[in-house]
Amino acid sequence: MKKLLVVDDEAEICDFLKTFFEERDYDVRTAESGIRALEMIAEDKPHVVLLDIHMPGMDGLATLKEIKSAYSDIKVVMVTAIETQEKIETAMRHGADNYITKPLSLEYLEKDVKEKIDHVIDMQESR
Repeated sequence: MKKLLVVDDEAEICDFLKTFFEERDYDVRTAESGIRALEMIAEDKPHVVLLDIHMPGMDGLATLKEIKSAYSDIKVVMVTAIETQEKIETAMRHGADNYITKPLSLEYLEKDVKEKIDHVIDMQESR
């Protein structure tokens, strides 16, 4: 099963993306904070994490660093309304696998997530 974690402090975005990807046969979990995301990753090991940058408490960049230091094989796609060259460069430097800005192109997002999950599954199966 293709496992995806959506992390965003806006419940509507989590719910929307959960429904969108579940309709495409993904196993989707959601978290509304970086701390909760890290707990869920430890429990469930998703293939891909869609991660917002701007969240109260532990922001997306801090969460990204934690994910990549503990689980380097998990793909992390930053999904955010914040589009500054500095934020993009920082996210990529800390291991983000892509950086997609809101409003989302669902067609692009779906294609990107599918490619990343297929890659992770292929890597796991070849071990």
